Amino acid sequence: MTGREACLRLLKDVVEESPADQTEALLLTEDSSLTRFAKSSVHQHVAENNRTLILRVVKDKRIAVLTTNRLNRSSLRDLLKKAISIAEVQHPNEDFVSLPKQPQPVPEIDTFHKNINSLTPYRKVKVINDLFKMVKEKRLHASGSFSNGAVEVAVVNSLGAEAYQRYSDLVFHLIVEKDGGSGYAGYVSRDPAQLDIDSLAKEAIVKALRGEPVQIEPGEYEVILEPYAVSELLSFLGYLGFHALAVQEGRSFFCNEFGKKLVDSRVTIYDDGLDAEGLQIPFDFEGVPKRRAIFFEEGVVKEVTYDSFTGGREGKDSTGHGLIAPNTEGPVPINLFMKGGESSLEEMVRSVRKGIYVTRFHYTNVVEPMKVVLTGMTRDGTFLIEEGEIKMPIKNLRFTESVLRALSRVSAVSRDRRICSEGTVYSRRFITGVVVPAIKVDGFNFSGVSAL
Repeated sequence: MTGREACLRLLKDVVEESPADQTEALLLTEDSSLTRFAKSSVHQHVAENNRTLILRVVKDKRIAVLTTNRLNRSSLRDLLKKAISIAEVQHPNEDFVSLPKQPQPVPEIDTFHKNINSLTPYRKVKVINDLFKMVKEKRLHASGSFSNGAVEVAVVNSLGAEAYQRYSDLVFHLIVEKDGGSGYAGYVSRDPAQLDIDSLAKEAIVKALRGEPVQIEPGEYEVILEPYAVSELLSFLGYLGFHALAVQEGRSFFCNEFGKKLVDSRVTIYDDGLDAEGLQIPFDFEGVPKRRAIFFEEGVVKEVTYDSFTGGREGKDSTGHGLIAPNTEGPVPINLFMKGGESSLEEMVRSVRKGIYVTRFHYTNVVEPMKVVLTGMTRDGTFLIEEGEIKMPIKNLRFTESVLRALSRVSAVSRDRRICSEGTVYSRRFITGVVVPAIKVDGFNFSGVSAL
């Protein structure tokens, strides 16, 4: 069962039978595959075909959420009955006002490419084997993953909200290694025809061939952060503080800062699910159309995102940022952008007297949420910059730094931007992207040397 009419009909049948005050039914379908490779050899191919229905019922402000992938009529009736019985024994959530009301027009955006179906296991392995040939010519080894999928999202509630969208996606991660040195390249798109494996391979290979890394002393350095690294920092900003729940609970770095300049004027960060430069998403998981939200405008704190729950608390409309229920994290933005600047990456490197070039971060964790202090390691392309030139690769460093402090020290932003994505492997498939430039930061703290 796929397609707009079939998906919406299933959900309407569930909602119409519900005796609850308010009912929401969300359907996610997935047809995906993942191919992994290591040491220039394919070692795993897995596939998943699944349909998941998430049912949310509200009775006297008592809320229950249940999930099933058994979609026959009798199973759905049992699910509805169980949801009602669970809701009846919950404590009322006095802050709850309402699910989204009446249908809202959803922008018509094409987010599905039929040629996603051409990515059979055979074709994917052929693409990867071609990559291996390029890498072996340089006496390197390649590791990574190649994932693709087709996803449907449909949502119906008892107040008239109704939305459906079909998505295609592919995510490619590549690490190339030699003699302790490594390079990374990543790619995400909805259209397989845009995948340029030669370009990705060259991007990773040139970094891996720079030689064996040497160790340098940790400390504070000028840094050039590639888009991969910048996207990691923005994702933590979105999770920790760019949304209404964090502000309402007093745990956002935006608390008491609206209208104030918090970071450098070169920094403008926003969320826009309709921007074609990113992975477009026309509505959220409550069926509410996406609205652009600006967090930093030339360094000044502007606004946060809302879903129906957090909006109801303040008498505001949802901005279209509801996530899958039950959602305790808040209306976290998932289509983040940072505005580009006026520099080229080469110009930024030439402006550094002594600093560090960072391709990406990994194992990043939160140290101090209210100041967005993070710690993590550099990975797959960390280089010393001296007198405006990238010199030798260096061993990976641990950083401990406030993202807000780093963004207040931004002295250059690249014109070119890149869409980056971690993808998803272990949870429900829904690929999102972050569109960011490279940045130069005049002072970034490295607190130690990584053992990895």
